[in-house]
Amino acid sequence: MNHLEIEFKSGLTKEQFLSILPLFKDIQPIKQTNYYIDTPDFAIRDHKMALRIRTFENSAELTLKVSQTIGNMEYNQQLNASEVKLLLEELVFPPGEILNNLLEVVIPIENLKILGHLTTIRREMEHKIGLLALDENSYFDITDYEIELEVQNPEKGKMDFLNFLEQNKLPYTHLKSKIARFAKNLPNS
Repeated sequence: MNHLEIEFKSGLTKEQFLSILPLFKDIQPIKQTNYYIDTPDFAIRDHKMALRIRTFENSAELTLKVSQTIGNMEYNQQLNASEVKLLLEELVFPPGEILNNLLEVVIPIENLKILGHLTTIRREMEHKIGLLALDENSYFDITDYEIELEVQNPEKGKMDFLNFLEQNKLPYTHLKSKIARFAKNLPNS
């Protein structure tokens, strides 16, 4: 499914994460692992895009995010077990819109490699202000925490998100995307 992703996020300390956790007490956490893909010289990133394989316990998807003036256009392709195996072991891409987009912007597919992975324990719920997610992320030897709100209307969403943080006594802390934080911590980046 393709959609325009408009989200707001704020970094949390472990204490802040624990303070907001009771709001998600009835939500079953989901473990997801993102395998980030790019060329050694970051050709995908240089085109203002991000590519990942996201695996869950019983499913997986390939996602290409393309930066827009507001938000990211997100292309998602469900993967079967053999496609996941081929992607993770040999970076053989299944046919589809994501591969077509990469070829269209002349990304050298043969130079792509998996840079590493980031694992998230996510608690997600529909809230009156949008889709709210509380994440605990682990990559390399780092654990960080964030709260995200995905919305349809960017102006109203931003106001709602800032009000939500204020009501829950959480400061707004600017936070780059998961892939940007991951890439910043890559050896030799």
